[in-house]
Amino acid sequence: MRTTRRVAAALLVVAMVGLVIAASSSAAQERPRRREAACRTSVRGSHATADCFNPNPRTDRVQLHVECAHWWDPDMDTHPVQVGPAQYVQLAERCWKEIRKAWVSHR
Repeated sequence: MRTTRRVAAALLVVAMVGLVIAASSSAAQERPRRREAACRTSVRGSHATADCFNPNPRTDRVQLHVECAHWWDPDMDTHPVQVGPAQYVQLAERCWKEIRKAWVSHR
């Protein structure tokens, strides 16, 4: 009976150590937190809009870039805008006709 208790105690210790190792390795494998503002870009016809919110303690500089669909329609970029901690900013730009793609860059 003593042997059974010792085996059970040893298995319990091994299981606890395994849980601790698994918890620490899963915490270490978490993705590093992004230090950029979260931006959502939408395109409606020839107008592009980016809504950005910065949940981080550092300031981020965002800029909206618009690539127009036609060769004669110039691609447009907004001026870079600083988004401070817990601040929201909306950027807008347009093409004369259709928009091929729109994206936000961070600095």
